[in-house]
Amino acid sequence: MIDLLVSLLRGVPATLLVTFGAFGVGAIAAMPLVLMRRSRLLLLSAPARIYIDVVRGIPPIVWLFIIFFGLGSGVIVLSSYQAAILGMGLVSTAYLAEIYRGGFLALSKGQREASTALGMSRLDTLRYILAPQVLRVSVPPMATFLVSLLKDTTVASTIGVRDVMMYASQQAQGGGGSFAPFIFAALLYIVLSIPVVVLARAVDGRLRSRGQAK
Repeated sequence: MIDLLVSLLRGVPATLLVTFGAFGVGAIAAMPLVLMRRSRLLLLSAPARIYIDVVRGIPPIVWLFIIFFGLGSGVIVLSSYQAAILGMGLVSTAYLAEIYRGGFLALSKGQREASTALGMSRLDTLRYILAPQVLRVSVPPMATFLVSLLKDTTVASTIGVRDVMMYASQQAQGGGGSFAPFIFAALLYIVLSIPVVVLARAVDGRLRSRGQAK
């Protein structure tokens, strides 16, 4: 049993690398995407809406295969880890853009009108007024998505990422098809998700307290 746990723990760094790497890509890329989605110009809003709908409608594993076996087959040289982060990052971008959009919708129009009356530019309004509040409102759903992303990264093992799931599969094959490695892997994923939830609650509480103080 100890050997099994040690083996699964070897996959934790790769699991966390793909999870937080993809989340970072999504968190950054989702903001310009949601701004395009909210634009009154059809030339901007239509492509953003199509991207979000298409990406969310296709399983993440399909995107990994497209990027790793498609782009990585001569067009762009990508390692399995790079392909996993990029593929899951594209998926994260679509989902986080919708989370950000919900944050924008939660804000009152009066704040935009007030900033306009004060002579603030749209960029300053976004930077100093809207974006901080959107991020504050988005923390809980972003944490929920991060936990979901942690679980979804199990598909990365299909393109060679040596994560927890790959080591669990190897242990199962070596043990004559035993399902015990997968049970321990499931427990390990639960353990990994707990700090994310705790941290998200702490950040949410701090942001709320700052907002009330202001």
